[in-house]
Amino acid sequence: MGEKFNGLDVLGEEYFADPHAYHARLREQRAATEVVLPRGSRAWLVTRYEEARAALADPRFKKHYEGFPRVMELSQTRPVEAGVFAESLTRHMLNVDPPDHTRLRKLVTKAFTARRVEQLRPRVQEITDRLLDEAGEAAGRGPLDLVDALAFPLPITVICEMLDVPMEAREDFRAWSNVLVGGSEPADIEAAGKAMAGYLFELVEHKRATPGEDFFSALVHASEDGDRLDQGELIAMAFLLLVAGHETTVNLIANGVFHLLRHPEQLAALRDDRSLLPGAVEEFLRYESPVNQATFRYTTEDVELGDVVIPADSLVLVSLLAGNRDSAKFPDADRFDITRPTGGHLAFGHGLHFCLGAPLARLEGEIAVGALLERFDVTPAERLDALPWRPGTLIRGLVSLPVNLTPRGPR
Repeated sequence: MGEKFNGLDVLGEEYFADPHAYHARLREQRAATEVVLPRGSRAWLVTRYEEARAALADPRFKKHYEGFPRVMELSQTRPVEAGVFAESLTRHMLNVDPPDHTRLRKLVTKAFTARRVEQLRPRVQEITDRLLDEAGEAAGRGPLDLVDALAFPLPITVICEMLDVPMEAREDFRAWSNVLVGGSEPADIEAAGKAMAGYLFELVEHKRATPGEDFFSALVHASEDGDRLDQGELIAMAFLLLVAGHETTVNLIANGVFHLLRHPEQLAALRDDRSLLPGAVEEFLRYESPVNQATFRYTTEDVELGDVVIPADSLVLVSLLAGNRDSAKFPDADRFDITRPTGGHLAFGHGLHFCLGAPLARLEGEIAVGALLERFDVTPAERLDALPWRPGTLIRGLVSLPVNLTPRGPR
C-alpha cells in the first residue's frame, strides 16, 4: 500500500505505476472514494462506469471557475506553494456551467461543424503521408520514437493550421502544454500559462484585424443573435482547442499502437481486415483512454452517487480510464479486443461537456494508424512493459514509444 493521510490514499508512485489496478481495487469497494491528490487536495475519485456517466451529466456537479478557489482551499491537507494559472486561460467551456456554457458552445459549434471536420480529411492524410515518408527515411538509421515521429506532430500540425498558428510556435505549444497538463510545479505552470496567454492574445488581435479562411478566424467572427466571444473568452477557447485538440489524439495514436504491439494477434487481425479500423480506434479509446481523470468538478450540496454521499464543497474527479475498465459495463473489460462492439465508452466524456473535437480525433486516429500499418511492419524497439508513462492525473499517455519500422513494399 502507498502513502496515507488520515486514512485516505494519497495518489503517488503506486497509482502512477498502474492506475488500472488501483482503480480496480477502489471500484470493488465503492462507486467513489475520497483520496488525496499529489499536491495535497482531498477529492472524491469516481471509478465505476454508471456513476461516472451520471456524474458527468449531473448539474449538481459544478464546473464554473469562480467557485474553485474556495473549494480548493477547503480541500487542502497542507500548505502549498502558491501558483497562479493565467486567468485568461480559464474562461473556456470546460470551466463554466449553463447558461454560460450553452452560450459558448453555441458560438464555437458554428465554427466547428461536421462539414469543416470532414473537409480536413485530405489535409490530415497529406500530413500523415509526409510524416511517414520522413519516418521511413529515419527508420533506416535505427529505431525511432513514434510519439515524436507521428503521434505528436500530426494532431499539433492539424490544430495549429486550424488556428493559423505559425509553424515555429508549435514546439513552444508542446512545451507549454506538457507543463500545464503534466503535474508540474506551480511556478512552472504559472510561467507556461503566462507565456501561452501572451501568445494567444497576439493571435486573437491578429485574427480580429486580418481574418482569413482558417477555423480560428471563423471562431473570432462567429456570432449568434449579435453575440460574440469577447477577448478573454477567445484566448481561453484557443487555449482549450490547442491543448485538447492535440493531447487526446497524441495519446489515442500512441496508446493504440502500443496495445497492438502488446497483442500481436489483434495487430494481425487488423492487417487482414481493414474494415476493423473504426472499431479498433474505439477500443483504443476505451481500453487506454487518453484522458485519465476528467477535469475538476465540485459540489455545492450533498450529492448521493451510487452507494456513497459526496458532501457539499467537495472536489470531484471522474476517472474516464476507470469507468472504461468496469466489467459491469464492458464484459471482460481488461481484455483488449478490437472486434468488441463499439459504443458507450467515456473517453470523450458525456453530457454537456462531451468533447467537441471527438470527430476530428477519430478521423486523425483512423488515418494515422491505418496509414502506418499499410506502409510498415511495426515492432517494438524496447521492452513494452518498461516504457514510462507521463506523470500527472489528467493525461494517460506514453512518454515515448520506440519502434522499428520495416517498409512493406511499394505503395
